[in-house]
Amino acid sequence: MLSIKPKSLRAVGQSEIEPLLTKLESIVLGKTEQLRLAVCCMLAGGHLLIEDEPGTGKTVMAHALATVFGLQFQRVQFTNDLLPSDILGCSVFHRDKGEFQFQPGPIFNQIVLADEINRATPKTQSALLEAMEEHQVTIDGRTRPLPAPFYVIATQNPQDQFGTFPLPEAQLDRFLMRLELGYPDKSAELALYAGKDRRQLLAELQAETGPSEIEQWQKQVLAIDISDALYEYVHALVNYTRESSVFQNGLSPRAGLAMIVAAKAFAWMEGSTFVLPAHVQKILTAVVGHRLRFFDEGVNPRRAGQELLDNVAIP
Repeated sequence: MLSIKPKSLRAVGQSEIEPLLTKLESIVLGKTEQLRLAVCCMLAGGHLLIEDEPGTGKTVMAHALATVFGLQFQRVQFTNDLLPSDILGCSVFHRDKGEFQFQPGPIFNQIVLADEINRATPKTQSALLEAMEEHQVTIDGRTRPLPAPFYVIATQNPQDQFGTFPLPEAQLDRFLMRLELGYPDKSAELALYAGKDRRQLLAELQAETGPSEIEQWQKQVLAIDISDALYEYVHALVNYTRESSVFQNGLSPRAGLAMIVAAKAFAWMEGSTFVLPAHVQKILTAVVGHRLRFFDEGVNPRRAGQELLDNVAIP
């Protein structure tokens, strides 16, 4: 079994995060697990991809996250005629000043919702690559930093819907996690029917924290301890995908790093000073599901995480 250095547990981030999660759960009903993972993704400094049918609450969740955490928010509706400059911005000539001035696009916000990202062409999708990886954009030969914290939440429709362009693997790999919201259970849906309109509730929602606190929390996440045995466990998970005959591709070192930082964030949220195997297991499906492909195309990608849990033992 995995040995852990004896340390006392204390409420590292639990006391700060739980009230915010409670507030979010009052807006997005019946999605406790998905909300926790979405917040975990932000605290880990990653980006989130949400894939589901229209009308399941993807946009509401993104807007609620931005409001509760006190972050600048901008929604961009992706369409097949959207241009990279519509996202990044462009230089506009001002006749009275006789010069070009840069007009920043919606990417210059702390939370950017790329709504229905797979309805845009690959060229436009790739406009997000540098921003997501480097937290900066280069336009007209000049590099411009993006605000901090910077968090992209992208939604996409199922690939079998008309008018979609599959996200390339390089783009998918920029997302730390992928989630599905799914339909709410009966009690949550009845509460949704009987409650206020979600847009009205969003308008009444107040910020509970701000950017400086979030940046501080992100630093605390990186300071969470992780043992050598846990690194061995993560490597065993990654290595299984490379040697297994069920996957078309193996996980990259970047995926292993994603598991580690996401597990640290989840441990911080649960009030732990160190990462446990259970923390890795909690985030595993969200981290690897969009990075792996089965040889059997009929197998749901959501099975990828469970395949690893079933076949890789804790060292």
